[in-house]
Amino acid sequence: MLNENIKSLRKSKGLSQEELAIKLNVVRQTISKWEKGLSVPDSDMLISLSEVLETPVSTLLGETFDEPKPDDLKVISEKLEVINLQFAKRKEARRKIFHWGFISLCTLTVIAFAVLFVLNSPYLDWDYSKPETEVMGVGFHALEWLFVRLAPIFLIGSVIGAVLTREKK
Repeated sequence: MLNENIKSLRKSKGLSQEELAIKLNVVRQTISKWEKGLSVPDSDMLISLSEVLETPVSTLLGETFDEPKPDDLKVISEKLEVINLQFAKRKEARRKIFHWGFISLCTLTVIAFAVLFVLNSPYLDWDYSKPETEVMGVGFHALEWLFVRLAPIFLIGSVIGAVLTREKK
């Protein structure tokens, strides 16, 4: 609702996203995010937006009032609080997904390292008299070589990622 109103009012005033962004002292991407519904302006920016678009804040929020009410700011702040809570929930869900993804990557790296350690490069004992066996042996060796060199980077990166995305109390 808010995103559609911002877009239609901007277009009715003949402003591009860039022009509106300049008037509000924000980047064009901010206007784009508002119009796509990916974010919402805070209360101060909502007031500035209503001034630039020469329309009441209530119209931006989708309500039509014939007469202004004294507690408009309270209503607006309550609506923005609900919107901010929704964004906070989405952000928390994304944080949890990343956190558990990093933990899973860390676990998989350790398990793969343990499996390679236990197997102890069995391809080294193969009979390499056939070209197919040679190619497979070289392939396994290359994969193992690459994994052993990249695994510490993945492990350190996933541990750092898990620590940075942990829940802060």
